[in-house]
Amino acid sequence: QVQLVESGGGLVQPGGSLRLSCAAFGLAFTDYRMSWYLQAPGKERELVATIDDFTHRTKYADSVKDGFTIFRDDVVFTVYLQKSYLNSQDTAVYFCHAQDSRAISGAEYWGQGTQVTVSP
Repeated sequence: QVQLVESGGGLVQPGGSLRLSCAAFGLAFTDYRMSWYLQAPGKERELVATIDDFTHRTKYADSVKDGFTIFRDDVVFTVYLQKSYLNSQDTAVYFCHAQDSRAISGAEYWGQGTQVTVSP
């Protein structure tokens, strides 16, 4: 059974930092392109960043605020999302996403999401 388990969310002070983790279970992690999405209150889910499997090439969505960094550790099957200097606009539920890169429409999986609230 495939599971993506996010952690690292919670209440963060303005100006603070964010480091989310997403641990993958039940899939061949090194064959999967990994992404982070966010869903702000009252808005649709949107892509933040993607990191490829073999090359670890990263891509960031233009529509998302600057400052995010995505990286992965294939030894522990985990992808991370990091950002400093948070503000209230970063308040959102953050979701981890995995897609099998071996096929054009490879299998996709979502995590349950982790809430990040930026507030004094």
